[in-house]
Amino acid sequence: MTDDFLRLVSQANPASQYQPANNGYPPSQSNNQFNNDRSPQLIDPFFDDDDDNLPDSTFGHPDPMKSQESGLPLAKSAAAPAGHSKVTLGDGVPQGWNFDDDDIHPTSAEPFAGSGHFPGTQPQKSPPTKSKSRKWKWPWEKEKELTGERVVALNNSAANDEFCSNFVSTSKYNLGTFLPKFLFEQFSKYANLFFLFTAFIQQIPGVSPTNRYTTIAPLAVVLLASALKEVQEDLKRHQSDAELNARKAKVLTTQQTFEEKKWKDIRVGDVVRLESDDFIPADMLVISSSEPEGLCYIETSNLDGETNLKIKQASPQTASLTSPSLVTTLHGSLRSEQPNNSLYTYEGTLDLVGQGGIPKQVPLGPDQVLLRGAQLRNTPWVYGLTVFTGHETKLMRNATAAPIKRTAVERQVNVQIVFLFILLLALSLGSTIGSSVRSWFFADAQWYLSETTSLSGRAKGFIEDILTFIILYNNLIPISLIVTMEVVKFQQAQFINWDLDMYYAKTDTPALCRTSSLVEELGQIEYVFSDKTGTLTCNEMEFKMCSIAGTAYADVVDESKRDGEDGKDGWKSFAEMRALLEGPDPFRDVPSTSSSAMASEQERDIVREFLTLLAVCHTVIPEIKNGKMVYQASSPDEAALVAGAELLGFKFTTRKPKSIFIEVLGERQEFEILNVCEFNSTRKRMSTVVRGPDGKIKLYTKGADTVILERLSKNQPFTDKTFVHLEDYATEGLRTLCIAYRDIPEQEYRQWSTIYDQAAQTINGRGEALDSAAELIEKDLFLLGATAIEDKLQDGVPDTIHTLQMAGIKVWVLTGDRQETAINIGMSCRLISESMNLVIINEENAQDTSDFITKRLSAIKNQRSTGELEDLALIIDGKSLTFALEKELSKSFLELAIMCKAVVCCRVSPLQKALVVKLVKKNQRSILLAIGDGANDVSMIQAAHVGIGISGVEGLQAARSADVAISQFRFLKKLLLVHGAWSYRRLSKLILYSFYKNIVLYMTQFWYSFFNNFSGQIAYESWTLSLYNVLFTVLPPLVIGVFDQFVSARILDRYPQLYILGQKNEFFTKTSFWLWVANALYHSLILYGFSVILFWGDLKLANGLDSGHWFWGTTLYLAVLLTVLGKAALISDIWTKYTVAAIPGSFIFTMVFLPIYAIVAPAIGFSTEYSGMVPRLWSNAVFYIVILMVPLFCLARDFAWKYYRRTYMPSSYHIAQELQKYNIPDYRPRQEQFQKAIKKVRATQRMRKNRGFAFSQTENARQDQAKIIRAYDTSKAHSRPSGY
Repeated sequence: MTDDFLRLVSQANPASQYQPANNGYPPSQSNNQFNNDRSPQLIDPFFDDDDDNLPDSTFGHPDPMKSQESGLPLAKSAAAPAGHSKVTLGDGVPQGWNFDDDDIHPTSAEPFAGSGHFPGTQPQKSPPTKSKSRKWKWPWEKEKELTGERVVALNNSAANDEFCSNFVSTSKYNLGTFLPKFLFEQFSKYANLFFLFTAFIQQIPGVSPTNRYTTIAPLAVVLLASALKEVQEDLKRHQSDAELNARKAKVLTTQQTFEEKKWKDIRVGDVVRLESDDFIPADMLVISSSEPEGLCYIETSNLDGETNLKIKQASPQTASLTSPSLVTTLHGSLRSEQPNNSLYTYEGTLDLVGQGGIPKQVPLGPDQVLLRGAQLRNTPWVYGLTVFTGHETKLMRNATAAPIKRTAVERQVNVQIVFLFILLLALSLGSTIGSSVRSWFFADAQWYLSETTSLSGRAKGFIEDILTFIILYNNLIPISLIVTMEVVKFQQAQFINWDLDMYYAKTDTPALCRTSSLVEELGQIEYVFSDKTGTLTCNEMEFKMCSIAGTAYADVVDESKRDGEDGKDGWKSFAEMRALLEGPDPFRDVPSTSSSAMASEQERDIVREFLTLLAVCHTVIPEIKNGKMVYQASSPDEAALVAGAELLGFKFTTRKPKSIFIEVLGERQEFEILNVCEFNSTRKRMSTVVRGPDGKIKLYTKGADTVILERLSKNQPFTDKTFVHLEDYATEGLRTLCIAYRDIPEQEYRQWSTIYDQAAQTINGRGEALDSAAELIEKDLFLLGATAIEDKLQDGVPDTIHTLQMAGIKVWVLTGDRQETAINIGMSCRLISESMNLVIINEENAQDTSDFITKRLSAIKNQRSTGELEDLALIIDGKSLTFALEKELSKSFLELAIMCKAVVCCRVSPLQKALVVKLVKKNQRSILLAIGDGANDVSMIQAAHVGIGISGVEGLQAARSADVAISQFRFLKKLLLVHGAWSYRRLSKLILYSFYKNIVLYMTQFWYSFFNNFSGQIAYESWTLSLYNVLFTVLPPLVIGVFDQFVSARILDRYPQLYILGQKNEFFTKTSFWLWVANALYHSLILYGFSVILFWGDLKLANGLDSGHWFWGTTLYLAVLLTVLGKAALISDIWTKYTVAAIPGSFIFTMVFLPIYAIVAPAIGFSTEYSGMVPRLWSNAVFYIVILMVPLFCLARDFAWKYYRRTYMPSSYHIAQELQKYNIPDYRPRQEQFQKAIKKVRATQRMRKNRGFAFSQTENARQDQAKIIRAYDTSKAHSRPSGY
């Protein structure tokens, strides 16, 4: 191994950068690092304060070596920071410390005997220890924050038993918590609490005027139905958890073999063998891998949404341990930071026992960490040392507990039940006062009632009367309402599951509504928080178009572009480019002049140069997989460009440390890679200096058009045409790069190479020095053309976002991607339009962020106060967002964000996504929806009122945690605009109608109490009264709730503005509730009044007898029933066979059932009040007059109001209903061509200001891409270690 190569690795990996012991480490007593007079060079080299970790923030951190609580320097007795052993803080230098770069080898020397810190390897006799019992933790207890450091013993599983298991649970309940949690949730609904109270007082003897089980039985049914629904939904969560916990992983045993264990059985300290495409089961440290220098590639799309591969690298001290026998020789311990939620930081130190029992320290950082939920890619195998398991992993620390979600409608119903309860108490109190007046003041006139006259007797009577009347009127609050709502919501959820428009045939995935209790909130959404990668995009980059030598080429050419327009040249296809490269067809006779032949030859040369550049200028590593070439790249754009070159006949095949091989139209060529000038966000370009097969040196450069343009030589032949094409590409939302090159004379290269080498050896400011060196050679370039890559959007995304915005929904995109990528996607999916002004917050500290937000806020307010309204889009990165979410700044940030039509947050962590959602939730009275597809979106999904998971490429973590799972973003349109709007309207109608029908019946009972001396006598037979809600009027609200459509799906899709009715809560306001209550009071008064007038002095039958109390009561009961069924008919917007069965059907059923019941029940000694009733009642003409004429009179007012409202004060949906009924065509001017032209002009203006370019490569100061690729020799892939 050469010195250059060792230096290369040490610069690429911070874990190898430390000083030998004689350079002042560990510090001796005289050099104590806590003395104020210490010299600066004696700061502990293992303690890298750049990597300090704070649980709440990836960015801000306290001063090094200070207590985080007090800010004071650490005392001598304090726990040592990660990176120190207890030995380092002692009084003297420990003897025999070794800080060489020696690899660790198994040794036959005498093992280390152990010390206070290192466990040692000799057998020790110790008393048997009891297994550590788990401490009981109450659900409300806060988790104790761990401080200090975690010490993990290596290859000693017994010593690590204290740490938690790798079992993970995302469920809501378990056997122990189900009953208390479920009962708490159910009795937080005031209706259930009220019925429980009523059921209790019904058990008091002599108080209840009704049967004692008429409330408790229906309540038990309601609770049982809800319990079954909750159990069914939570079992699905348990099932998915069990599936995850039962996944298998290979764990190293003491016999130096690998044993397959379930994920849940993995313990801290276990060494796990991961293979390509495996998901990582716990947080681990890379020990070694199959790749050179312990490199491995992981995809973290589940954690941060980024699909480009991240490079992780083992410490050079452990990278050589490539077999089980070598790994089991590791002795010592790992000192690690405590579990926390910061995905991007880590600090730890391996205290190893080296050759001859000599201790050795190996510092570890974020580059060695593999996080649970990430996936190993393009790396045959990796050994990982488990450091955090289960709920202590960083992924689970970013998760939030599944909350109990309650809808706004439910909360409103709770308030309305309180109002009705107050009304009920008032009625009961009024009736009791009436009863007391009767018993106290008219006792003499009613001597036959033997009333008590003692004070205590009267007080007791007063309380008993109140309870009696509460029971009598208790059904003012409908007991069937809660169960009807549950049934209707469940059915709505089934409709979502059965909707073929939301079925994705490609993956055979239907929509799945997991939490049916939230369906109506889908109709009231005001904010949508969306992830980008995998939610809006497909995670696929595709090389779509390119411009070479002023000619535009595309995979598929539109006919309108082939002929050219507005004086532009026509476009050509990739097939024509291949034909040009392969030369003229010898069998085709084409007349040609010498000048056209020369032009064709020149064009061919430029095309060859262009495609050679794509195949050579990159940091991609090729790999043969199942006989197919696979490109692994840290930037998905680069992989797409190399794949595009392969498609066009320039195939990249092999990478060696100093050269690469490509096949040009079947001919193998070698290019020597002399230098690589890397991409970064400042340079916005990448260059490679190569020596071609012909021995000439060339500089190949690709980058953003703005930076390439200013580095071109004069008199460029293709600039204007290329930039016209760039504007066309950008208008279509494609990601563009400019491609340029130049020949470099040997003499110039030698001079520049010296400067570059010096820059590469700079210790401080190396990055800036390399950038300056690159500047010297990246000049006088010749523009070959441009490329256009499509970050493939999911089908229908632009249309869906545009429709949602028309429906008054604000869309915010929260992504882990880079800023340029996010803006680019924002524009291509129509979230950010060409007319919008971008407000970009990209500050480095809290003060700058605060100043920027304050200035922009006041500027926008001033502008809007003058009446000038401009559409704004806010772009903020993760670092600035950290400061913006702090308490003192959060309100200003939110105010600014709400003023913007679109908001994009880039580079955000999963926790920040949840915090943004919670900020809006806390300060805005709006219903929020979050949609995502990866584990990084789970906390955001759970924080929002409604969580939607996309069951997509990134696994099913989000779909499992969500309330609704869909497979494509475009299905959100139908889910909200149709199913949401219908569900909200149906439930509003159901709830108001349920209140109405009960108030009508039970208020007649109240009016009757004025006529029965407030004695508590009921007007109706007890079980008939109970059957009112359970049998006779159960179907109309059910059918309205399940089948009613206030407008059709087609109209809702055509006029998304109708969705605003739900956002404004038009159908379920306090006003509408009180109007329905007033209407119910009016109907009850009319019904009672007419029945009393018609039956005044009691009705005389044909046989001369009085008709009696139950004759009148049953007549009134049936008149009430027909009135409420008539009202249901008036409010139904659509009539189906089910509506007919529910409304007229319910009345016919009652008219048949009641006589049979009135005959059978008295015969078996049940409901004796009905004895002999049927022949008298059902043959009486007055009975028929009352039950037909009185309801008609009641409903005449309702019909007149409905006519007046629709004719003279129509709402938007009334007009939409007429459009639907008469099938009126939509005459709105389309203006499509005009809009297209305007869009193009604006796009061109936008592109001049801010063009999105294609490059999302990971920037990491600790890793050097150029050095890493030089570590590879893919021609020797077969010689990699197998890991066994």
